[in-house]
Amino acid sequence: MIDLRSDTVTKPTQEMREASFHAEVGDDVYGEDPTVQLLEEKAAKMLEKEAALFVTSGVQGNQIAVLTHTNPGNEVILEEESHLFYYEGAAISAFAGVQPRTVKGNRGAMHPADVEAAIRPEDVHLPETGLVVLENTHNRAGGAVIPLETMRATYDVANRHGIPVHLDGARLFNAVAATGISAKEYAQCTDTVQICLSKGLGAPVGSIIAGSQEFINHARKWRKRLGGGLRQVGVVAAPAMIALTDMSKRLHEDHELAKEIEEGIKEAGFELAYPVETNIVIMDVAKTDMNAEQMVEKLEEAGIKAVPFGPTLVRFVTHFDITKQDIKILKKVFKSMKNAL
Repeated sequence: MIDLRSDTVTKPTQEMREASFHAEVGDDVYGEDPTVQLLEEKAAKMLEKEAALFVTSGVQGNQIAVLTHTNPGNEVILEEESHLFYYEGAAISAFAGVQPRTVKGNRGAMHPADVEAAIRPEDVHLPETGLVVLENTHNRAGGAVIPLETMRATYDVANRHGIPVHLDGARLFNAVAATGISAKEYAQCTDTVQICLSKGLGAPVGSIIAGSQEFINHARKWRKRLGGGLRQVGVVAAPAMIALTDMSKRLHEDHELAKEIEEGIKEAGFELAYPVETNIVIMDVAKTDMNAEQMVEKLEEAGIKAVPFGPTLVRFVTHFDITKQDIKILKKVFKSMKNAL
């Protein structure tokens, strides 16, 4: 079975497994795990932030950021199809007691003027704007890269109003691979950033949040409150270090395979929802006699796993367990399915 559902389905490499086996460990709640400390120091340096913290998942990292930045009753500005709004179970409301204020973006990128217009004025009837959240790359926009200049302009707007900015950079290194712009350049347009190590980077578990030392000190307490204080965490931090330092360098290979899928969709006569920029491909089957669920069922019968991404949208995500031969097979399946319609 060729699994293109997500880049979360990657299996740890042999090098990762060996690193986990040999990792030097200690109790991280006591601050005694040297391997996770090295990972956090490396991540902070790569993102040019004062400090970093290892967390169990990207969702936990995003929620810790919201909890640390905001107060109950605040409002959070974020793009209307952002992961934090769309896929995190209303956790910012359930845990932080804040409400979302969504802004429509262009392929996931909010216009800075629209962000400024969404900031609440001082009024007893209105919530205070406590945080602006960006997402790069943007999942539901088809892995779109949010332009650096847009992020910078948004950050300037937020700074003028004294509002912090958090970056959901779960796939930030895909943006780096696509543009050649360094992770630290993107991170300098935000106060805090979350990067996921268990998506395209292939670690078995974990994410990083980074920011000022003061932010990380408070974030550590929120991690503890959420049950994220881990013990001999070096056994997962060691493969995460390989993900951060080595696997980030090969993401362009995934992008090339995604372009091959894009080509295969066009050659077969199907349509795309968006042009491909990174490792996410979204097919639109609106002009066929199938909906997304039916298309996914047909693909699975042919040995291909994908996911419905809306009534007529199907998502494919490339990762390091996918080969050129897999994509050749997928292209043949597309042609066969189109001929059968």
